Amino acid sequence: MGRVVLKFGGTSVGTIEKIKKTADQAIREFEKGNQVVVVVSAMGKSTDRLVDMALEISDHPSKREMDMLLSTGEQITISLLSMALHEKNYEAVSYTGWQAGITTEAIASNARILDIDTETIQDALDKGQIVIVAGFQGVSGDGEITTLGRGGSDTTAVALAAALEADKCSICTDVVGVFTTDPRYIKNARKLSRVTYDEMLELANLGAGVLHPRAVEYAKNYRIPLEVRASHETEAGTMIEEEMTVENTKVVRGIAFEDKITRVTIHWDKKENMRVSKVFTTLADHNIDVDIIIQGITGLGHGNLSFTIKTKALLETLAVLEEHQETLQYAKLESEQNLAKVSIVGSGMVSNPGVAAHMFEALTDNDVAIKMISTSEIKVSTVVDEKKMIKAAQVLHDRFELED
Repeated sequence: MGRVVLKFGGTSVGTIEKIKKTADQAIREFEKGNQVVVVVSAMGKSTDRLVDMALEISDHPSKREMDMLLSTGEQITISLLSMALHEKNYEAVSYTGWQAGITTEAIASNARILDIDTETIQDALDKGQIVIVAGFQGVSGDGEITTLGRGGSDTTAVALAAALEADKCSICTDVVGVFTTDPRYIKNARKLSRVTYDEMLELANLGAGVLHPRAVEYAKNYRIPLEVRASHETEAGTMIEEEMTVENTKVVRGIAFEDKITRVTIHWDKKENMRVSKVFTTLADHNIDVDIIIQGITGLGHGNLSFTIKTKALLETLAVLEEHQETLQYAKLESEQNLAKVSIVGSGMVSNPGVAAHMFEALTDNDVAIKMISTSEIKVSTVVDEKKMIKAAQVLHDRFELED
């Protein structure tokens, strides 16, 4: 007997008809002789509707109360899916995140999973039940309901797969797998049959929305075989694994892009006043994520520090920096919005020099100005004008011949 974890996102359970199809897919796995755990998100746009209702009451609702509110969305889905399985004469039981034993940090709206007590789930599986678990949520050590942030249901599924020592975790979504880039915008994007954990982690961190980075981290750390496949379809998806055995001929394997990026620049009149470490410590203390970083010293002895953030974090970032201006000793703050990040990713880049040069040449030749650059062993990221984002992605997809 094997053990599998299936995860279905909001669009896959957005209607009663789709919930019934999700039940059928769980049954197919169960009939193969597997123990089955299904992790689900809230139905369709229900989370957005809950957020809208909260914002009608307050422009800045309590994060604790938002967790209380948003956690209800998944509870609707798990109960309906369990009912659908009962109607098909299969034993099923639904659990909220805290009933499933998921303990998290005591951080509202973006908690990390600390531990999973699998006893309750294991008892249900041993009784022959299909177990339905609410994604995106858990409980802190002091009993507070918490949510896991964007992509939290992916993280729930992979963490459960690790805790249960599952044979496979399948992320069932509205695409048939992982593509060389987003096929909604780049028409000649191609589905990959396999991709490494490291490549998928970079793609996820750089804006590819098919998987959340935390989920990939769990899969990599615990060596969980991870599949991305279409919901309610039988077509094979993309396997995410440690080493590539086939289809490793391309130096660049994928293009990721993300809009709504803002560059913040801090200026100091004297380089001696620069407090770079304190800047990032201060931002980290307020849970503000910083991405690409560039530090500069002018010939006149002035200093500057630029970094990118998500645009939605701009007001909070500026407020925090202004509050600590005396400590940070800077002279001026600037910000530039309407930017985007476009990146190339590929494990083959480690042993192939000159890839970055080809990237920069392709963008420059096609009138895409590069504002910032960041590199690692398997990726190169550039910041460009938001209006040039899709053009840049298409240019790079063509230059590195990813459609073949």
